[in-house]
Amino acid sequence: MSETPIDLEALRHRIDDLDSELLRLINERAAAAQQVAQVKTAEDPRAVFYRPEREAQVLRRIMALNKGPLDSEEVARLFREIMSACLALEQPIKVAYLGPEGTFTQQATLKHFGESAVSLPMAAIDEVFREVEAGAVNYGVVPVENSTEGVINHTLDSFMDSGLRICGEVVLRIHHHLLVGETTRQDKVSRIYSHPQSFAQCRKWLDAHYPQAERVPVSSNAEAARLVKTEWHSAAIAGDMSAKLYGLTRLAEKIEDRPDNSTRFLIIGNQDVPMSGEDKTSIVVAMRNQPGALHDLLEPFHRHQIDMTRLETRPSRSGVWNYVFFIDFKGHRDEPRVAAVLEEVRLRAAEVKVLGSYPVGVL
Repeated sequence: MSETPIDLEALRHRIDDLDSELLRLINERAAAAQQVAQVKTAEDPRAVFYRPEREAQVLRRIMALNKGPLDSEEVARLFREIMSACLALEQPIKVAYLGPEGTFTQQATLKHFGESAVSLPMAAIDEVFREVEAGAVNYGVVPVENSTEGVINHTLDSFMDSGLRICGEVVLRIHHHLLVGETTRQDKVSRIYSHPQSFAQCRKWLDAHYPQAERVPVSSNAEAARLVKTEWHSAAIAGDMSAKLYGLTRLAEKIEDRPDNSTRFLIIGNQDVPMSGEDKTSIVVAMRNQPGALHDLLEPFHRHQIDMTRLETRPSRSGVWNYVFFIDFKGHRDEPRVAAVLEEVRLRAAEVKVLGSYPVGVL
């Protein structure tokens, strides 16, 4: 133990002084953000205030500068909320997401845009696309793949008919809990509600703990939580937001079969995103139906040493047994070697559509 006694009162005064300084600096930052808005509006009345590449650069810089004791991701989350509040002073941002309220997609929306964004739930993925295309909202958030269950085909199919671009990505760790209402007893659960993907992600746990319970698939985990709020002898598989929203009790926590279970979400919008320094590009390619087509598609990526992170196939809507390829790879379309690869692919393919170049998810 130290020979010098800790002066608790002095430490409290020190914290008070630091809080006052933090408050002054946060408001000073907010005032600077308002000045940025004034300059942008003077130059262009239709100026875009939210810049995905700029926010990614700021968060990466903060994480690199952080020396603790707070974890770098925790510091980045704090700055995300400060940036969200400052952006709301410039122009409130509207974001549509796959609802209803309390879903993991809403959680991903708040993680990416912060609590000051205006988030609006939509009943289906194609509705999110339509809201953004119509200009009713600035951005949309949709799930695209889960580490356990794979790709969400509805999202990929929506891109085939849309002119929207991908502006960002969010990766969310998915933790499922078994939730019940106030009147349900643990030993009396005979019915469990959840989304089909959540049932699949918790299959082994359910087989071990509730093998006789009826499993009822519903449209979302939030809907499952809403149903069990007033039902006896039923439970829901859902996340933290649903539990809080409907005031449910956790019978069991983190019941997913794989501890690394995560879902990737895409941010969709109407504008192209400049380079941030650490980017990813997504494209969809239709190849001619001929021998060696897949090799011809992939060869330029190998030769130019472009790191491909995902390759998915979907049936083409233009012909029977024809397929299109969805490809994610590291790099921005404006980088010379990426541009060279895209040009080669265009020469070999029947059609190439760049869905967007965007910052790699920071949080």
